[in-house]
Amino acid sequence: MGYPKEMLTAGEQVVLHRHPHLKALIGPGLLLLVVTALGAWAAVWGTDGARGAEGPVVAVAAGVVWLLVLVWFLARLVRWRTTHFVITDRRVMFRKGVFTRSGIDIPLLRVNSVQFRHGFVDRILRTGTLIIESASDDPLEFDDIPGVEKVHALLYARLDDSLDGDDEARA
Repeated sequence: MGYPKEMLTAGEQVVLHRHPHLKALIGPGLLLLVVTALGAWAAVWGTDGARGAEGPVVAVAAGVVWLLVLVWFLARLVRWRTTHFVITDRRVMFRKGVFTRSGIDIPLLRVNSVQFRHGFVDRILRTGTLIIESASDDPLEFDDIPGVEKVHALLYARLDDSLDGDDEARA
């Protein structure tokens, strides 16, 4: 699914659209699995008639904890899905949020340098942090960008094209 065309200016084309890497959901997903397993065990243990009055209380408490973790996981999933890193032929855009949206646009002509950083685990997962230094601000870091090296190379190529004036020659 591409980035919504109504968010672009006239004639602007999306070059790349990414969500954060799925590694952002690994921790919450594992926690949900563990709490589900423990909750199922507590429900079976609590509904055993030999447990007395505390059995149903334990089962209900386990259900409440599981429900809270499920809601937290779904909130993380929605946050992941509504975070966008977009490179167009004119700018770099970053948007995040559901109820309160925030974002930043960096015109390609204002970008001074592009760097990336990724540790051992990030290299295995092929993700990392993209660092963009613009003309006026401190460097901006975008974490968990999938294929960060390819994104870095693509962005650098777009910058080179913009600086050479190739975009004007094509128009």
